[in-house]
Amino acid sequence: MIEWYKKVVFENYATFSGRARRSEYWYYTLATIIISIVLGIIDSLLGFSFLDGDAGVLRGIYSLLVFLPGLAVMVRRLHDVGKSGWFFLVVLIPLAGVIWLLVVLCTEGEHGSNQYGPDPKNDFEDINEIGKVELD
Repeated sequence: MIEWYKKVVFENYATFSGRARRSEYWYYTLATIIISIVLGIIDSLLGFSFLDGDAGVLRGIYSLLVFLPGLAVMVRRLHDVGKSGWFFLVVLIPLAGVIWLLVVLCTEGEHGSNQYGPDPKNDFEDINEIGKVELD
């Protein structure tokens, strides 16, 4: 889980191109939720909370820092299932949009290359192409 988190936050901070596996997206999301909960507890204990304890300084700073990589990994996840990153805006449709996006984020990605890049599950895709004849 930590390796996926580090990959999203440090290696692909604002990379919106390419594809992201389900595990990359969901492990990043899980790590972010856990860190947010811990920071929320620390905010409460240190008295950094405001708005009746719903928000805190540390948690707010962390949310700002991971907003861009979180958006980038979601766009790459949408690319993995063959959708444009703009499909994220479907969440603006009440209830149905959120449900649709959740289903898409849980869907297995397209096998092989698609218009957004090579299959992230298949590290040896180039090797599989050796010897194939391309007909025009």
